Amino acid sequence: MMIYCDIGRAAVLASIPIAMLFNALTIWQIYVCALLEGSLFVFFNIAEIAALSRVVEKEQLPQAAAQNDVAFSIANIIAPTLGAALFQIGKAAPFVFDVFSYLASVVSLLFIRTEFQTERKKVETHIVHEIREGMSWLWQQHLIRYMAFLTGALNFVNVPVTLIIIVLAQNMGATDAEIGLVFSISALGAIAGALIGGQIQKKFRFGHVIITTVWLTALLFPLLAFAPTFWFLGIIMGLAWMTSPIYNVVQFSYRVALIPDALQGRVNSVFRLLAFGFQPAGAAIAGVLIERYGVNVAIAFFTVWYFAWAIATMVNRNVRGARQIGQAQST
Repeated sequence: MMIYCDIGRAAVLASIPIAMLFNALTIWQIYVCALLEGSLFVFFNIAEIAALSRVVEKEQLPQAAAQNDVAFSIANIIAPTLGAALFQIGKAAPFVFDVFSYLASVVSLLFIRTEFQTERKKVETHIVHEIREGMSWLWQQHLIRYMAFLTGALNFVNVPVTLIIIVLAQNMGATDAEIGLVFSISALGAIAGALIGGQIQKKFRFGHVIITTVWLTALLFPLLAFAPTFWFLGIIMGLAWMTSPIYNVVQFSYRVALIPDALQGRVNSVFRLLAFGFQPAGAAIAGVLIERYGVNVAIAFFTVWYFAWAIATMVNRNVRGARQIGQAQST
């Protein structure tokens, strides 16, 4: 599945420089390419998550997830600069580079000899039945179900945070380069969090880590309203973003360890729907609040949102009573 998705993404992006070569590129082609590339990413990511538990042992999942987060965070720092440099070479250069990056991924996947799935009988099922099966399993697992909604609640603020930082920095008179520096500092915090996420998972209980990271995010977020300069914006967000990969490493590795191999793809697809499905609503609400009432009102609204979920998480008995990953069992 991952190989097919990467080949598909390479083909989709290759169509852009080819169209540019013949002066035939249109905005509609870009729309279609963005839709196809994004859709293939979802399938790739679900397959990647499902395969991880077959590549490493259950006890190694936190470290593996942490390494993935480190790579992702580093890419977030390098990609904007690299993209701009490639664009200076030529308008088609970033797309050509991306095509070769996907092909390199295909080659690397071909060298993996691990069986990604246990052998099981082939049974003809309808996609609706499979979706229902994934939803049913997740709904019966009280901890995983709550974590899906909690992750969705935290992601609900992800896009608004970016918008809020930009508006605050602009109000301070920061230049585009200085705004970029704010996000670079934030990304460094994310890398630091990813580097220590696996070790934290080993030393502390699941519930303690989840509750602590959610509370730290809730306490740091309102400080944005009092930041005197863009440097402080970067420091605050760097600390806040440090908690994000720690949370992700812990919840991801715990989740993957609990889900049966045969249901990895189905359950994780439902989990992703709940975890990321609320982001557009968060962005829309942030836009309305900032435009009509100002950025401080938006900060106040999302602060209340954070605190509500922090309290709910702290009192949730399934979170507080969760065992270490090696002792984790589905309920």
